[in-house]
Amino acid sequence: MNLDLEPREAQFRERLTEWLDGVELPEGLRDYGATPTGDDIPAGRAWQRALVDGGWAALSWPEPYGAGATVAEQAIFAETLARRHLPRQLSFVSMELAGPILISFGTEQQKKALLEPLRRGDEVWCQLFSEPGAGSDLAAISTKAVAADDGWRVSGQKVWTSGAHYAQYGLLLARTDSAQERHRGLSCFAVPMDRPGIEVRPILQMDGESKFNEVFLDDVAVGPDDLLGEVGGGWAVAMSILGRERRMLGSLAIGLSTSLTDLRSAAEQRGIDDVPFRRRWAELFSRVQLLRWTWFRLLSSATDSATDPRMSVLKLTSSELQQEVAGFGADTLGREFLTGADGEPWRHAFLASHGATLAGGTSEVQRNILGERVLRLPR
Repeated sequence: MNLDLEPREAQFRERLTEWLDGVELPEGLRDYGATPTGDDIPAGRAWQRALVDGGWAALSWPEPYGAGATVAEQAIFAETLARRHLPRQLSFVSMELAGPILISFGTEQQKKALLEPLRRGDEVWCQLFSEPGAGSDLAAISTKAVAADDGWRVSGQKVWTSGAHYAQYGLLLARTDSAQERHRGLSCFAVPMDRPGIEVRPILQMDGESKFNEVFLDDVAVGPDDLLGEVGGGWAVAMSILGRERRMLGSLAIGLSTSLTDLRSAAEQRGIDDVPFRRRWAELFSRVQLLRWTWFRLLSSATDSATDPRMSVLKLTSSELQQEVAGFGADTLGREFLTGADGEPWRHAFLASHGATLAGGTSEVQRNILGERVLRLPR
């Protein structure tokens, strides 16, 4: 693999750096990760509009809908913003899941009505997939869409829905034919979150934030204009969404290099520079770099990265590395991790990292995918 930047990529980084040096950051903007809290929305929305106006939004979307950036350019963008502790976009679900899914499965009318408000951050999307009895086993969903004269009536419960309490639209997976096998009879809808019958209840997390929600659907009306793809074709839409989710969750580890660099500076200020610290730091930093280049190699070689089962390598390795890096920060800072103001970012990272091996499919699910679909091992 050639690790040197091509001329186009070097120019891309130059332009990005120059733009970031000159742009005025919205007040209150912080690196909130993949999902903002409700309090982050005003600054995040202003940041999304600045990215659009500067030509830095929707890099992963194909032309003419987005920038059509190369994999290398997307990596440069992610790394540069991570070093500056800035979010890549307003909402990961909106930009990396909903947008591409609308482009792939939406009608021309849906694309015309929904893509531009999404791209500019005027409308935020959420993902109505997981249920109390169907998390890792998504095919077990019980939310039903019963046929009606004007479409369907949906009833059921979703959980762990990121950003549902401020979202304007949701990607809803429901069972339109209960007589079909588990993976069949499912359909996907683009549903306005203010439809009658939708109730959202935020979940308080142990890190003090509320990014996730329970969502209750009681006889919610959906029609043919809300359908994404074909009736009964929801599993194909869902697999495309989950593939993109795993790919992008894997890319979050790109920012771990910055976290480790920050930790090294904090350790030096406290006189921590012994052999065990340096050995552990070097090990984690090396693994982050290996993951970075694996991300680049897989995305460059995949025919369709949204459906390539190898993307589970990125999700599995990234989520477990996030936990290890956060734990290393807690061990290094010691008591300050628990009580000091300087330890707050690491305290938050440590608590939030415990969900990393659950979101987008558990580590056990990722290992099953790799074993069965990549290594061709027996079930």
